[in-house]
Amino acid sequence: MSIVCKSSSEIDKMRRSGHIVRQVLEATKEAVAPGRSTMDLERVAERKIRDLGAKPAFKGYYDYPCVLCASINNEIVHGIPSERRVLKAGDIVSLDCGVVLDGYYGDSAITVAVDGLTPELQKLLDVTRESLALGIEAARVGNTTGDVGAAVQRLVESNGFSVVREFVGHGIGTKLHEDPQVPNYGTPGHGPKLRDGMVIAIEPMVNMGGPETRLLDDKWTAVTQDGSYSAHFEHCVAITKNGPVILTE
Repeated sequence: MSIVCKSSSEIDKMRRSGHIVRQVLEATKEAVAPGRSTMDLERVAERKIRDLGAKPAFKGYYDYPCVLCASINNEIVHGIPSERRVLKAGDIVSLDCGVVLDGYYGDSAITVAVDGLTPELQKLLDVTRESLALGIEAARVGNTTGDVGAAVQRLVESNGFSVVREFVGHGIGTKLHEDPQVPNYGTPGHGPKLRDGMVIAIEPMVNMGGPETRLLDDKWTAVTQDGSYSAHFEHCVAITKNGPVILTE
């Protein structure tokens, strides 16, 4: 495993990438409405990335066809935007986007309610968002990836939800995916130690039902095995001696 620690100037570059990702996600979120297709959202994201002077991180990555992943309801991650996937009231949609600027990557995800939510779905979104905050809080020098994962897992499971095992967070920098892997479950004190200058993407994927997943025929879209809804939030976080710093706010 080769974990790369970044200099403060590299972290500044990653912060710029992160700010662009945040603006792209905000613009895309504004476009979420009943009757819109996920391809409509893709077009908004692509235009915004271009307008902000960055390049998309996902398009062409292992031949992925789009700049955005848009995953609806029981889709966990990597949903491919399509004219045929039309949003309706009561849906939730996870928007995951990455960019590269000056050779450094930013990557972030949010889950958005299309129009009105049941209390159960509202709780799913709230718990997933809160689990990300707790994971970030645990991302401190001297802690481990296991501490981060355990913080996420504890909250999720205490609320009766489950943590996806097959997909995990990751290091990020001059590549979209670097070491170490950052699972959303784990044992405190286990896993690689977090050091000053590391940058990791923490991204809880939380299911209302069981944790099992399966891949659709498009070879990208991951869905819950039991058909239950799933939420996803992600931030890039720099580990510093002054505590965790979110780069994608």
